[in-house]
Amino acid sequence: MRLGSIVLFVAFCSFTAYYIYEPIPEDIEERWKLMLANSFFRAVSHLADLCELLGLKDYMGVMYVITLAEKVVPVSDEHVKVTEETFDGVDVVLYQPIVQEAGPNLRRAVIYLHGGGWCLGSPRMSPYDLLARKIVTELDAVVLSVDYRLAPPHHFPIPYEDVYRVVKHFFRKEVLALYSVDPGRVAVSGDSAGGNLAAAVSQQLRKEPGQQIKLKAQALIYPVLQALDLYTPSYQQNQNMPILPRTLMVRFWSEYFTTDKALFRAMMANTHNSPESSILLKFVNWSAFLPETYHKKYNYSAPAISRGAEGEAAGMDESSRSFADPRASPLLVPDADLRFLPKAYILTCEYDVLRDDGIMYATRLRAAGVEVTHEHYTSGFHGAVMFTVWPTDFLIARRMISNYIKWLMENL
Repeated sequence: MRLGSIVLFVAFCSFTAYYIYEPIPEDIEERWKLMLANSFFRAVSHLADLCELLGLKDYMGVMYVITLAEKVVPVSDEHVKVTEETFDGVDVVLYQPIVQEAGPNLRRAVIYLHGGGWCLGSPRMSPYDLLARKIVTELDAVVLSVDYRLAPPHHFPIPYEDVYRVVKHFFRKEVLALYSVDPGRVAVSGDSAGGNLAAAVSQQLRKEPGQQIKLKAQALIYPVLQALDLYTPSYQQNQNMPILPRTLMVRFWSEYFTTDKALFRAMMANTHNSPESSILLKFVNWSAFLPETYHKKYNYSAPAISRGAEGEAAGMDESSRSFADPRASPLLVPDADLRFLPKAYILTCEYDVLRDDGIMYATRLRAAGVEVTHEHYTSGFHGAVMFTVWPTDFLIARRMISNYIKWLMENL
C-alpha cells in the first residue's frame, strides 16, 4: 500500500511537471506564471485533440472553453456606459464615457477587433472588457468592440465581411452623431487575428468609391498578416513557444478557410502554395523585408509550389485562392496599395511565431511612405495583452497597454 502511494505520488508529480514545465527563454519575465498559464492551454488542446479523434466534438469546439472561461457580462459603471447593439446585422459591444457635463467637443473612437485565430475569442471576455474601459476612461473615447462570427462554422470571408459592414455602418453620419464621434478621429485596432482584420479593413476602405470613409489610424497588436510562408525565422524560432505554438497557428489558418484537413497538413509542411499564390511570394520574402538582426541562423528558402495530390487538388486550389486574397493576407498587396494608408502602430514580440509578419509589414509600409510606429518587445510573447486578470496578470501586459494607449492619445 505504501509503495503504491509512492508510485501514485511520483506519477502525479511527473504528470504535473509535464504540463507545467517548459523550456521558456530566460529573458521572459515571470516565467513560472507563463508556464502555469500555458499548462491550461495545453490541457485543453490535448482534450480537444482527443475529442476530435473520437468523433465527439471538433477541435475548435472544445478549444472554445478558453473563451468561455473568461467570459463576463459587460455592464455599465460610474465612468463607462456599456450597451450591446447590432450594427448592420452584426453584434457589437459599445463603450461610451458617462458625460458629467454636456460639452461641445466630439470624441475619438476606436473600433476594436478581438483576437483568437478567427475561431476563438469574444468582446465579452474579461481582458477585452477591461481594455475597452481603460481606453474609454483614459482617452475620453468611444470604443466599439465587434463580435464578428467565428470559424469553423463561418469560414473566410465571413468574419472579415462582418467587420467591414460594422465599420461602414459606424461611419454613417447619423451614427457618428448619435455617439458624438469625430469622423476625423477614428482608429481601427485589434490583436492577433483582430490585427489581421484591422489591417485588411484599412486597406479595403482605401478602395471604396469616392473614399468617403477615412480612418485616422490603425493600431495592430502582434498581427497575423500572411499565410503563404509559415516557415519564417519567427515561425522556426518560436515553433514550441507557449500560448501560440506553430501547430496551433497553422490550425487557425487552415480552419479559417476550410474544414478539409488536407490544407492543414499542407500548411504544416509549408507546401500549400499553388502556382497562383506563388506569384505573390515576393511580398513576403523575409530575406528582403526583415532586418538582418532577425535573420539569425536561418537562411531563406522559398516555399515549395505544389499542385496537390489528385483528389485533393480542387479543394486545395480553392483554399489557395482564399489565403492569397489580401483580405485574408494583408501583406500580399502591391506597394501602390499601401500608399496613403492611415498612420500605423505595430506591436511585435520576440517570442512569437507572428513576429516577422508585423516587422515585414512595418518595413513595407514605411517604404510606401506611411507613418509607422513599431514597438518591439524583446521579452514579449504572443497573447501578452490578454494577461491582465489575476492570477495570470503580467507586468509586461501593463507596459504594452500603457504604451499602446499613449500612442492612441498622441496620434488619434
